[in-house]
Amino acid sequence: MKCPFCGELEDKVIDSRVSQEGGTIRRRRECVVCGRRFTTYERVEEILPLVVKKDGTRQPFDRQKVLAGVQRACVKRPVTGEMLEELVSDVERLLQESGEKEIPSKAIGEAILERLQPLDDVAYVRFASVYREFRDVGEFLKELSALEGRQAKKG
Repeated sequence: MKCPFCGELEDKVIDSRVSQEGGTIRRRRECVVCGRRFTTYERVEEILPLVVKKDGTRQPFDRQKVLAGVQRACVKRPVTGEMLEELVSDVERLLQESGEKEIPSKAIGEAILERLQPLDDVAYVRFASVYREFRDVGEFLKELSALEGRQAKKG
């Protein structure tokens, strides 16, 4: 595994843990050259459906792209990297279990929103504003009202 700090290819595994659902192994590693530590995740590569974009183009599901999107929505929010990894793994599992060969990007976005909202309302609104492409303040306020209604039902 290549060290993200110095680029060295040699490291030693300090700790390995299997995730709660058993689909991922988290490994804590230490570079033998610079001594810095980093974490890697190991998972079985499974065949996922193609994502059908809004413009009709198709592309392979990109876990890193989804993770980067939810990370941007969670900047300066109390959401851990582990929580986001779990969210993305859950969406990925949903796609695998669907058995579909193609899935609309809209369905993926909705699955992300459904899982993001219980984690953090602000991150939810941030992701929704980009994903749903709000055209004006009215659409944004409508989403906030819907979120407020869901919270009122909970509490």
